[in-house]
Amino acid sequence: MATRDNVRGQAGEGEERIVPMRLQKFLARAGVASRRGSENLMTAGRVRVNGQVVSELGSKVDPRVDVVTVDGREVHLADAAVTLMLHKPTGYLTTMSDPFDRPTVADLVPVSRYPGLFPIGRLDFDTTGILLFSTDGELGNGLLHPRRHVDKSYIAHVEGRITAQQAQALRDGVMLEDGMTLPAEVEVLRASSRASELAITIHEGRKRQVRRMCEYVGHPVRELHRCRFGPLTLGDLPEGEWRLLSEAEVESLRRAAMP
Repeated sequence: MATRDNVRGQAGEGEERIVPMRLQKFLARAGVASRRGSENLMTAGRVRVNGQVVSELGSKVDPRVDVVTVDGREVHLADAAVTLMLHKPTGYLTTMSDPFDRPTVADLVPVSRYPGLFPIGRLDFDTTGILLFSTDGELGNGLLHPRRHVDKSYIAHVEGRITAQQAQALRDGVMLEDGMTLPAEVEVLRASSRASELAITIHEGRKRQVRRMCEYVGHPVRELHRCRFGPLTLGDLPEGEWRLLSEAEVESLRRAAMP
């Protein structure tokens, strides 16, 4: 196993970018789990390097020579990462397992075919729309990093007629319990005395953010659908179905995740 004092020696330009590297980064890039999930695997004693359990988060490995296993299964950087899109229906939890055996998004994606799939972000139980999954922990971490401000677009059906002043408040930012929201893009698509339909694009990803923003201005959400994540839209993907992303689509996500 590589130490903190390892030098790159005569490694080529491509190798210099990866040798040595932190073990949790190696696991994430190999598609085992997200960076945080990889750290949890390490601290749980499930990761071995050259046969020895490694739980120290600062440990480094040389992917060219070290043998890394998780639960006895050898992993490699050469393992191709997979990223896919799901059109999430209502009635599913965004988690890969549930102790109460409730429906989860793991029931809708090919986890046996692609071990290590994890959702990039989350959608509420009663929210529909685009939900990305990947085995590429680096990509997922980049897309969710708060400094990236990856756009997410929604169609929200809310109670009551929203006023121009309330819509502008959403655009300018509102004070929630976890702080002021960033300015958002808001278009009123339809409005009546009973309900309004809004197109909302936010540039951050707080928990239940769109619902809390609308409730703040006095218009609770009845239905919420995410129609875009970063550069990607659902297109004609049917509800409850998934598809693999093309290389071009994955590359567009990588650009969105870049610092």
